[in-house]
Amino acid sequence: MLTYISEYDSALGKIYLASNEKALIGLWFENQKYFESTIQNECIEKDTPVLIRTKEWLDVYFDHKEPDFIPEISFEGTPFQKKVWNELLKIPYGKTITYMDIAKKLGISSARAVGQAVGRNPISIIVPCHRVIGANHKITGYAGGIDKKIALLEIEGYDLTILK
Repeated sequence: MLTYISEYDSALGKIYLASNEKALIGLWFENQKYFESTIQNECIEKDTPVLIRTKEWLDVYFDHKEPDFIPEISFEGTPFQKKVWNELLKIPYGKTITYMDIAKKLGISSARAVGQAVGRNPISIIVPCHRVIGANHKITGYAGGIDKKIALLEIEGYDLTILK
């Protein structure tokens, strides 16, 4: 199966997109940790319908508005990672949740396991791992960099003063 790739120039830097024939499989900031982790096939640079739709989503988002749609996505990861990533999709725009909160929702006691899965999220921004914070309401790691995590929360109008 072919992988289609494209680029998007955002206010926070270059973003790379990847899709299969039907769905988005990757969205990474340039030089992000685990960059292109889901690309295992031959790549063709082409704006497919799902990549065009993803760019439309990003246009709305970077205009400081909540998109009212999500492009078709497909997760490539372990069953546990997929459970965590699906929980990320439930975090409301402009809100945060802790790693432990997600662990509790999944019926496990390991915030660390959740953190590892969150860190490997292959579809940044749309699958909002930037909305996950530490137990003490501290901004913790982000594969794209803490500066980008803070900027994404600011775009969503999140009150950063409540974070420690």
